[in-house]
Amino acid sequence: MLLAGLFLFLLLGVPAAHGRILPQPPRWQDKVDPWLLTATTTAAESEPIEFLLTLTAQADLSGAATLTDKAAKGRYVYEQLTAVAQQTQPPVITRLQNLGAEYRPYWISNMIWVRGDASLLPEMAMRSDVAHLYANPQIALDVSEEDTAVSQSSANWDNIGYVGAKTVWQMGITGQGVVIGGQDTGYEWTHPALQNSYRGWNGVTAVHDYNWHDAIHSDSGAANPCGVNAPAPCDDYGHGTHTMGTMTGNDLNPADPAWPGGAVNPVGMAPGAEWIACRNMEQGVGTPATYTECYEWFIAPYPIGGNPLTDGDPAKAPHVINNSWSCPSSEGCNPNSLLSVVQAVRAAGIVTVHSAGNSGPSCSTVNTPAAIYDESFSVGATDSGDNIAGFSSRGPVTVDGSNRPKPDISAPGVSIYSAYPGGYASLSGTSMAGPHVAGLVALIISARPDLAGNVDAIEQIVQDTAVPLTTSQGCGGDAPDAVPNNVYGYGRINALQAIIDITLPYQYYFPVFFKE
Repeated sequence: MLLAGLFLFLLLGVPAAHGRILPQPPRWQDKVDPWLLTATTTAAESEPIEFLLTLTAQADLSGAATLTDKAAKGRYVYEQLTAVAQQTQPPVITRLQNLGAEYRPYWISNMIWVRGDASLLPEMAMRSDVAHLYANPQIALDVSEEDTAVSQSSANWDNIGYVGAKTVWQMGITGQGVVIGGQDTGYEWTHPALQNSYRGWNGVTAVHDYNWHDAIHSDSGAANPCGVNAPAPCDDYGHGTHTMGTMTGNDLNPADPAWPGGAVNPVGMAPGAEWIACRNMEQGVGTPATYTECYEWFIAPYPIGGNPLTDGDPAKAPHVINNSWSCPSSEGCNPNSLLSVVQAVRAAGIVTVHSAGNSGPSCSTVNTPAAIYDESFSVGATDSGDNIAGFSSRGPVTVDGSNRPKPDISAPGVSIYSAYPGGYASLSGTSMAGPHVAGLVALIISARPDLAGNVDAIEQIVQDTAVPLTTSQGCGGDAPDAVPNNVYGYGRINALQAIIDITLPYQYYFPVFFKE
């Protein structure tokens, strides 16, 4: 009788000896995003749901920190991540197949995109090899009010010259030897400002394998001129073309004696760099899964239609990635949805630049992945007078409880003239500021190839050489003279000072640029 009574206490979780409450096993709902649970409850019974299933087993990438070569870091991260995915995903995939669910596996964070009926939620969440089920909502591109106006007029100001990039070109540093990655709404690769710098173009023919990936696999029903699984770079919205223009845009062929400064439209920070790209949005709308897929492809690009697990080549990865998009919790994105993904990119020795967002001017408006992460180099937007843009999001980050200072740095983001499908346009937004920083990273690595893969050092150079800017707004308790602060970060980028600081030998070859 005593044993039976004790069993009953254990079963019900009621107070046992000395009033102790025995722990209850976790509910399956605790492993599911609340937004996903709510969306499932309100959806029609026949309406399919989709989510990102994250497995408990995750790769240990700490060994990448001991490697100094970027190629070695990329290879190590790719091998560690794919090995864990291959070892742990098959049982889950088998069950999903038996249940008739759609799925797509990812190795970058050992996760699986799943689509099926609502009964999948408890089925998957109760598995011991599943850590969490994240929502995969449709997320609209974060644009400022100014960002919606397209102008074919000339630029209001020379933002590229303003940050010193054109003077750096005169030193023979244009970004040569560096590859920039962009994930956005797509890219018009045949645009005069972009074609010559596309890595897939040799001047005669185009090869898109390893240079382009489309993460849009299903038609939403929108009038999308690119379709799905586009075999060549295509931009269905214009935003991506504009951002890439600010990174590498130049409408002169490098063989022209006037290149690059003599171009009619020298709109890019690093015209000598090459670019590769991934489309993560359909007409300005993406999901955590499409963002994840692009990040994964950048770590180890694979050919059109290739197998991500076996065909990836980390040697073809970019040095830096620009991310001019956001994933707000207001639309169902969990603050941690992309954290391990971005951590993997950084471990692979790739600088990941992210626009801070266009939710200012209030404090703590840097509140969306991936801008909120310590691993992302987040960028605020300034105007031609080094004033912070009203729309530019401020820190500190409170959405994840970290109180992390953000943004990290600022760059021009108001009335930025750049490439646009069919011509050129002036747009505003932190989406326009981020590409300036990605271009500066390319200039730094071009001047000092030994820094490739050293993300910490590159970011420190950008911060240390910035024009310090202060504010009295007081976000996060900042003092009026605080640098860094939660409005400008360390200040506005200064490309010329960055290159001067890391290339002292150039003083002997270009003394005119180094006069006191």
